[in-house]
Amino acid sequence: MATVQEALGGTLLGIDHVGLAVSDLDAAIDRWSKTFGLKVTHRETNIEQGIEEAMLGVADGSRIQLIAPLNSESTIAKFLAKNGEGIQQLAFRVSNIDLAMAAVTAAGMRLIYPDSRIGTAGSRINFVHPKDAGGVLVELVELPK
Repeated sequence: MATVQEALGGTLLGIDHVGLAVSDLDAAIDRWSKTFGLKVTHRETNIEQGIEEAMLGVADGSRIQLIAPLNSESTIAKFLAKNGEGIQQLAFRVSNIDLAMAAVTAAGMRLIYPDSRIGTAGSRINFVHPKDAGGVLVELVELPK
């Protein structure tokens, strides 16, 4: 069994964020801010993915990502229709996404995209297919340099 230092090809840094699918971004920000005292550290619209999102910082450096659909065709809209609001993904922060992706495929798991894509705030991302990760959509995140 791999140690933490060996996991994901030696690139695993920790949990970056937990992504929550929400139907109303502003209402969700209000709820998480009032209930848990979390503050928005970043907000953006991603037209390509059909979402608007907000990152809320937690004291240890991890984050909660609130993700709302821009249209009924987005992946998040489909997730909400099937599952309702809730946890949509678990994201690991990695030091090198290319090495992490190679480690995932070497372990026999599938990636959603053949190459990394640009995610929140210019990060490089990819996803491990949930069927290969016990039903969990796992995101790999390399923060911008």
